[in-house]
Order: sequence, then C-alpha cells, then structure tokens
Amino acid sequence: MEQVLSIVCKLQPTKEQASQIDAFLNAFADACNYTNQDVAPKITSKTTIQSLTYQSVRETFGLSANQAVRVAARVGANRKTAKQKGKPVNSFAPTSADFDARIFSFREQDWTVSLTLLGTRERIKFAASTYQRGKLTSRVPTSAQLRKHKDGQYYIHIQIKDEPPKPIKSDKVIGVDFGRRDIAVTSVGDKWDGKQIQNVRDRYARVRASLQEKASKGTRSTRRRARRILKRLSGRERRYQTWLNHNISKLIILSALQHNAIIAIEDLTGIREHTNEQPRSKIERRRSNSWAFFQLRMFLNYKAVQYGVEVVAINPAYTSQTCSECLHIHPVKGKSYRSGKSFKCGHCGNHCDADENGSKMISIVGADFVNPLGGSVLCCNLADHICAAILQTTSGLLKAPGF
Repeated sequence: MEQVLSIVCKLQPTKEQASQIDAFLNAFADACNYTNQDVAPKITSKTTIQSLTYQSVRETFGLSANQAVRVAARVGANRKTAKQKGKPVNSFAPTSADFDARIFSFREQDWTVSLTLLGTRERIKFAASTYQRGKLTSRVPTSAQLRKHKDGQYYIHIQIKDEPPKPIKSDKVIGVDFGRRDIAVTSVGDKWDGKQIQNVRDRYARVRASLQEKASKGTRSTRRRARRILKRLSGRERRYQTWLNHNISKLIILSALQHNAIIAIEDLTGIREHTNEQPRSKIERRRSNSWAFFQLRMFLNYKAVQYGVEVVAINPAYTSQTCSECLHIHPVKGKSYRSGKSFKCGHCGNHCDADENGSKMISIVGADFVNPLGGSVLCCNLADHICAAILQTTSGLLKAPGF
C-alpha cells in the first residue's frame, strides 16, 4: 500500500506573483463552481465530468489543459465525500488548487517550486526547515496543492509517495487508553499527563474571554489593540495541541517497535456527541469539546503505516469497567468499582490506576481481536463463564419436579 505524505512549505512570492496566485485561485474556484452546477449532481466520476466540461472550462476561465483536468478531479472527489456524508456540495472557495507533474515541479538546487498559473509559469521560492529539507532531499514529487491560509499567507503542500514496510506480525498487543486527565496510557507503563494541556487551554480561554470583552466594550484604541492581540493569538492553542499529539503518537509507535507489538486503541467515534448529552458545566463542556483525541488517532494511524506497525480499533464497551486481572465486569457506574482515578475490583480485590486497568483491558481485547482462534485469556475466561452458566442451568433443571 502506497503512503502519501504532505510536506507543507510557506511560499515567499513577490507582490506580482501574489496577485497572479490570487487570480488563478479565483479562476480555479469559479471553474469548480461552474462545473458543479453544470453537471448533474449524481455524477461523481471525474472522467465523466471531464468529458462534459473540459472544453467549456478552458474557454470560459482561461485554464490550461491540466488545470481543467484538475478541476474535474476536484469536483468529483468533493462529490464523493459529500455523498458519503449525505450532504450536497455547496460551493468552492478560492483557497486551494491542485497541481500535477505537468503544471508543478520542485527544484532542490535553490529550493523553489515552478507553478503554472493563468497564462504564465512562475518559479517561487519557499521557506524550508530542517525537517522539510530532509524529507524533500533527492526526491522528485509529482503532485502538490497550492493553498491560501486564513492568515493570508500562501503555502505549497508537496506530496511525496513512499512504499511503507510490511506490518509487524506479532501476538503481542499494546493497549492504549485515551483520556482527558491522562492523554494516553499504555499497557506497558507509558503515560502522558493531560494536566499541562488542560492548563494551557484554560489559560487561552480566559485570555480570549477578556480580550473579546475589551474588543466589544472598550475605547476605540482598546478595541483595536484587543482585536490585534486576538489575531496574533489565533491558532497558538491548536498548534500546541498538534505538536503534543505528534510527539505522543511517535513515542507510542516507537514503543511498539521496541516491544515488537501491535497497537490496540478504542474506537471513540461519536463520543463527543454522547458526552454532550450529559448535564455538565460550561467549563467541562468546553474542555471535552476541545479534546483532540481524533487528531491523536489519525497521527497514530499514519505513523503506524510509515513504521510498519499495525493499529486495530476495538469496541470500547466495558473496557473501563472490567478488571484486567479476573475479567469481572462491574457494570454499575459510580459504585465501588471505580473512584476517580482509582479502580478497585470487588471480585478479586485488584486495586490499581483506572487508566492503567483500561489500557490492559484494551490490550487483552486487542489480542483476542488479532488472534481470535489462539486461545487468548479473554476466550478462556468467556468459556469458563459459559460452562458455569450451563452447569447452573442444568442443576436447576435436575431439581425441578418431574426429573
């Protein structure tokens, strides 16, 4: 399976080049909107869309041959995504455009990219960090995406393709429990405390609230300064969370490589909607909605492919309520089985950290998921429970009248 990695680099265009980029992005978006309106909504094939609109798009918007092809591909891809979500494609904004090998090239000699815009070919310099240079050195990328971010700056997302190593085949499974108090806890003893990111979120929330109040009620100069500071702070919290998730996901992958193991995680799809239905304070609701667990899972998935580590997602039902020692389920929440960060089993007396217990249970369920016929601890325990239930039922029947 081929893996595509996007390297994001900030472009450094001249004023003239910036105006040409804006003109091209507007033309590309207009062409996409025209194509989306002209072709029947049920058509999602980029080849069919291209055959219906190719000539008119070139003549109307002044795009080159390959740019017109990219327009058809963009509309087709967006329609397929919208169809999966059950929503229509509304409109295209002039914020991005796709490039292939005929209208894009990268030159390592002077760290520039060559882009075909409206009736011109421009070579534009870009800023490259050590990481970006390391990824792009000796590479010949054949596709990219030009984007204009919210801050008004232009970026080029260069796509490089690699053949990842084959996934590790192993019976060992490392369970990873995601949470807010501890961002991630693994069954091998690794833990990342979530207190720091929570303090950062709370601090930024207080600063934003204060600045927003000043921006609406202060004097004219105060409102101007408050808006300027809000703009400067925009995205800092998000970038910090992204940096943290990148580090955590990589350390989890390296731990799996060290133990020659597979990673098991909980499938937490829809958990935000579920938690929002519960009565909570405004602060708790904000903290829960800013929990970037899905981003952490996505980082974990793509790094796993890159390093040849398999990741399996299991059903999270009862993983936090089951004792990892005796596999006894405590289905009633808020009772003696769990108190805050502590887990205590009323069946065998096991007393440990709740997240550590959860990660071990995820590991056990993951091992059963990976090797269902291997006679895992979970299968053996389940068989014991079934046998006990059968014996109890049989005993009751033998004592009944008529036997």
